[in-house]
Amino acid sequence: MALVPKIVIASAELVYSGWAKLTRYTLDIERHDGSMMRAVREIHDHGHGAAILPFDATRQTVLLVRQFRLPPHLAGADGMMIEACAGLLDGDAPEACALREAEEELGYRVRNLEPAGRIWGSPGGINESIWLFHADYSAADRIGKGGGVEGEDEDIEVLEMRLDDAMKLVASGEIVDAKTIILLQHLWIAREGQA
Repeated sequence: MALVPKIVIASAELVYSGWAKLTRYTLDIERHDGSMMRAVREIHDHGHGAAILPFDATRQTVLLVRQFRLPPHLAGADGMMIEACAGLLDGDAPEACALREAEEELGYRVRNLEPAGRIWGSPGGINESIWLFHADYSAADRIGKGGGVEGEDEDIEVLEMRLDDAMKLVASGEIVDAKTIILLQHLWIAREGQA
């Protein structure tokens, strides 16, 4: 295991504070040869999150969402993303967040929550980490229509599809969201191991 370098934060300047915060850090980082270097990094902070991929083993289906995302749109994509259900922790434990988001976005009360790891999607400039979960569901677990919470500027379409069809969307480039690809592949590998 690599040794953690010595890090000294020389300054932290809040550049912007709104829905997210942007902070400019000046820091001294120990190089692998022991010398020190000065660096400046701007870090985007909007909190940590949790994502959940419910799976119905009987029907071999998963629950996903489709919604508009501005950053992909600004980068030239259409912005309509197929994703695993996810949300910010908002002070909750990751497990509680995943269960809450499944009810709000998907309209399902899921069972047998299983952790699938914690990821850092873009650790060079964003401090967000996302805890990943799998859970079981069936048609009988539906408690509402889903679609998100009124007043949170969400327009979420709930998608139910076979796991193999979701994997085809990954292969074709129609599912491009990192957390979703990781959760689908994690589930696919786990299911293949049980076959």
